[in-house]
Amino acid sequence: MSDTIKIDIPHKLTRDVARQRISEGFGRMRSQAVGGMLKFEDTWNGDRLDFRAGMLGQSVVGHLDILDDHIHVEVELPTFLAAIANKIKATIAREGQVLLEKK
Repeated sequence: MSDTIKIDIPHKLTRDVARQRISEGFGRMRSQAVGGMLKFEDTWNGDRLDFRAGMLGQSVVGHLDILDDHIHVEVELPTFLAAIANKIKATIAREGQVLLEKK
């Protein structure tokens, strides 16, 4: 059974700066996709980023919304990843916080 995880990551940035940092982070993920095994797509629509990552016939689909004081992320995990949803949620929260820290 698939599972949807929801994460809120606080920030103290403007929406524009938060969007720029998220864009850079997703750009790094795309460039690190090794040998074309990971297919990664993302599309901005205002302050919402829709994304999809696929590998070996499995897809992770989600979106994130940039809000004034936090980023709201929702990710739909396929069945084989649902078992480790809490671990994935913690990783996304931790990496997102690092990405959004004031510099």
